[in-house]
This record gives sequence, C-alpha cells and structure tokens, in this order.
Amino acid sequence: MPITVVAKIKAKAGSEGQLEEAFRKNIPNVRTEPGTLRYVLHRSVKDPTTFVFYETYQDQAALEAHGKTPYMKELGAAIGALLDGRPQIEILTEIDRK
Repeated sequence: MPITVVAKIKAKAGSEGQLEEAFRKNIPNVRTEPGTLRYVLHRSVKDPTTFVFYETYQDQAALEAHGKTPYMKELGAAIGALLDGRPQIEILTEIDRK
C-alpha cells in the first residue's frame, strides 16, 4: 500500500532562496530512488517562507530507505540554520483514488 508524506517546512525570513536552492539540488538524488513514486516541491502563494513536499512511496520500507540515504542526512544538516522551527511531517495511508 502506498505511503504519502506531506512535509511543511518554514524558512527563516530572508532564507527562502537558500532553502529552495538546497531542496532543488537534492531532488535529482531522490528521483533515482526505486521506491519513491512522487516527490514534488511546492511553495505557498500566501506565505513564500513556507515550502511543502508532497511525497509518495511504494511502501513503508521505501519511505524508511529514503530517510536513511546519505544525501537526505546531508540535506538535514545543511538546512538546519535556515529553518523557522521544526518541519511538520504528516504521514498518510491511501484509502481511495480516482
């Protein structure tokens, strides 16, 4: 059963560009993960300091593998000073779809 993650990440004012750049640099790495089905970065229209990732993984094992990759650990270390608080992570299981 696919697993969906919605990650809401808020940048410190003035750090939006640096945070977006770090995310964009990392996205090609995630695209090579076999169990990652969707990894989409969004930016809020109302609040440009807010970024949202919409992610879908083949299963729980794929989600766990994603979190353990060296590049995700490096990203976490690199963006810590750019964040305004902790990311809000919501993990969802799919019930139905079109």
